[in-house]
Amino acid sequence: MLSTIADYTRLTKDMGKSLTQVATQPDVSRETDYFLSHIGNVKTIDDFLKDYRLYSYAMKAYGLSDMTYAKAFMRKVLTEGVANKDTFANKLTDARYREFATAFNFAALGSNATKTTQATTGTATHYVTQTMEQKAGDQNEGLRLALYFTRKASTIRTAYQVLADKALTQVVQTALGLPSTISAGNIDAQAKLITNKVELTDFQDPAKVTKFVQRFAAMWDATQAQSDTSTNPALVLIGGASASASMDSDMLSKLQSIRFGK
Repeated sequence: MLSTIADYTRLTKDMGKSLTQVATQPDVSRETDYFLSHIGNVKTIDDFLKDYRLYSYAMKAYGLSDMTYAKAFMRKVLTEGVANKDTFANKLTDARYREFATAFNFAALGSNATKTTQATTGTATHYVTQTMEQKAGDQNEGLRLALYFTRKASTIRTAYQVLADKALTQVVQTALGLPSTISAGNIDAQAKLITNKVELTDFQDPAKVTKFVQRFAAMWDATQAQSDTSTNPALVLIGGASASASMDSDMLSKLQSIRFGK
C-alpha cells in the first residue's frame, strides 16, 4: 500500500536535512561542483548553449529538462529577457521560462548574467530540489507531485497557470476528484471549473497548501489502491478485490465531498 502522505510528511518535516542528503550524493555533488566552478566563465548566450553540461544542469534546475533539445527556442527566451510584457518569455503561459530568463538575465546584465546569486547558488538549490523530487517520484509518483505542488503553490495566481503545467493540473484534478479526460475539453471551461472549486488565494497560505496536498495524497493513494486490487489475480481469487474496491469507492466519495479550506 502506498502512503504518500507519510512519505511527504517525513521529507518535509526537515526539508533542509532532506535536501542536504540529496546534495551530498556523489552524482549530484559532482554535477553541482562542475556547474558552480564553470558557470562564471560563461559570458554570452552562445557560451551557455555550447556547454551542454552547464546548460542541461540549468534546464533541469528550472524543470525544463524536456526542452533541453530546443536550443533555438531557449535562445529566444534568453535573448529577449523579461524586461517588458512583450518579451517572448513573458508571453508564454508557462512561468518556468520567465524564471529561467530571470535567473540567466543576459538581456539585462550581459556578461555578468552568470555571476548573480540567482544564476549560481540559486540554480544549484533548484537543481537539488528537482533531483529530490525526481528521486521521490522513482518510488512514488504521487510523492513527487505533492512535493512539486508544495513548491509551486505560492506562485499560482490564475487557473490558467495550473492548466499550463501538467504536474499542477494532475494534482488539482486528483484532489478535486476530476477525471483526467476533462483536459481534452475547452480550456476556459476547465479554468472556470477550477476557480469555482478552489480559492486560488488560499495557495498563499502554507497551512492551506498542506491541507490541499493532504487531500491530494489521500485521493492519490485511494485511487492507486483501487487500481491495484482490481487487477491483482490473487486478490480476485480470494474474493478480496471486490470488497476492497467497494471500500475505496466509498473513501473516494467521502474525499470528493470535502471542501478545500473548510
